[in-house]
Amino acid sequence: MKLRELLKAAILAAPLLAYCTVTVGQTDAGNTPETNAAQDQGAALPEGAEGAEGAESAEGKDGPITILDQTVPVADEDPDLAGPSEEPELDLSDRDLMLAEFQRFKDLQEAGVYDQAENIAKRIIEMSITQTGPDSNDTARALNNLGLVQHRMKNYEAAKQNFQSAIDIISDNEDKLSHMLINPLMGRGAAELESGRPDLAARTYAQATHISHVNNGPHNLDQIHILEALAETNLRMGDASGAKNNQDMIYALNVRHYSGNAMDLIEPLLRRASWQRRTGYILDERATYRRIIRIIETELGKDHISLIEPLTRLGQSYFFIDTSDTTSFQSGSVASGEIYFKRAERIAEERPETPWETVAGAKLALADYYNFRGDQGRARKAYREAWDYLTDDEERFNFRRRELERLIALNEDPIPRYIGKASKNDRVASNTELRQGRIVVSYSVNTRGRVHNLKIVEQDPPEFENIRRMVVREMRTRVYRPVHQDGLPAEVVDQLFSHDYYYLQTELDKERQTPDGDET
Repeated sequence: MKLRELLKAAILAAPLLAYCTVTVGQTDAGNTPETNAAQDQGAALPEGAEGAEGAESAEGKDGPITILDQTVPVADEDPDLAGPSEEPELDLSDRDLMLAEFQRFKDLQEAGVYDQAENIAKRIIEMSITQTGPDSNDTARALNNLGLVQHRMKNYEAAKQNFQSAIDIISDNEDKLSHMLINPLMGRGAAELESGRPDLAARTYAQATHISHVNNGPHNLDQIHILEALAETNLRMGDASGAKNNQDMIYALNVRHYSGNAMDLIEPLLRRASWQRRTGYILDERATYRRIIRIIETELGKDHISLIEPLTRLGQSYFFIDTSDTTSFQSGSVASGEIYFKRAERIAEERPETPWETVAGAKLALADYYNFRGDQGRARKAYREAWDYLTDDEERFNFRRRELERLIALNEDPIPRYIGKASKNDRVASNTELRQGRIVVSYSVNTRGRVHNLKIVEQDPPEFENIRRMVVREMRTRVYRPVHQDGLPAEVVDQLFSHDYYYLQTELDKERQTPDGDET
């Protein structure tokens, strides 16, 4: 690879010595799975540097929350795995300078100052080219880091080019099945996914999976983050069955690996249950939580505080209906979850080592259940007990203000951000036909946490009746934890909810030509 070509790939038409900031285009926001897949990726150290950190994942206990907080981390390279380097040794001062710049790069990323981190990444590329050459593995890692920060800035096209440059260098230096390729392949796949090409991302992730199998065998745990990325990709392509197969493979790998220590299986099972709820496999989710509960009961006892979380989540699963098989009859009503909430609260109260936040959370979960079911007498009593429990000191006051003195929705379903034939691909491709609309509604919430006085305040354009119906239906089905004042539920009035959506101008023109204005 020629130096000029490498510099062009690294900077993407921005002069390296000027350390220009790449302009970031507007990206999706909102509460759809698309926006919950923002990828947190770790940075790769220069060859020979110590202190490499593992891949950083943005996935929490609840999985992608509306992120899909689902992540596609780019794992760090371990310099020790690469063996002795055949690249020229740097002077100590040069190495120290590069490591200092790399530390600045990491610090800026952690602080969220991505434009400056991008400039530092470009500077490290220049240093690596000067000291080790344009085709060195150090330069490939530096390009990978530049792609990483550009991905975080949602500059996906730039990120893809830099990840590809790193792939080309490593393929030439090592071979096309080198384990070092997994890093930039995961980065390229993440950028392809977020730029609206899940089909390309699926092929890239499949390549990374194959390399993982060649180097570490078909049952290695290191491939789990690749399979998670594949599951997210299949889900975005509408292949729920393929996504489920990916998750089942992850489950099988974890069971195989942790067969001798069941407690280590709990965290993967919690992630699996969160994914099952997200995708509508509610019956499977309940089975997963029951397995977690059995493991804890067997290993730690039937009254251990570790049971509180899975018991509470199992109870909350009864707020939802399984949508994986709409033809099957589901006899379980919301009342079926009561025993799990009560048991979680009892354990929290009886175990003296239980943190007060956990006790308060268990009390509120039981109160929410009664409220959701419509048992207002028990709900008010349970909320009052939680209120009184949170009046002892300033720290608990702050918790009470967050949890009981503001509106908190107990159930929310995502509202489509693209209507008709519009899609995220139209935004990525800057389709000139794509337009943005908005609908705003006002509403009040009564002392039972139910929405009333729902009114359309604004809709622009007004022709799309389907999106209006979806917003109204969603708001009417929401149940809120009532706002409390002086320990009693209070009505909240004149709240506003706005939803932005995208449509094609051609479809709006068609709506305006339709007499009844119904969206097709």
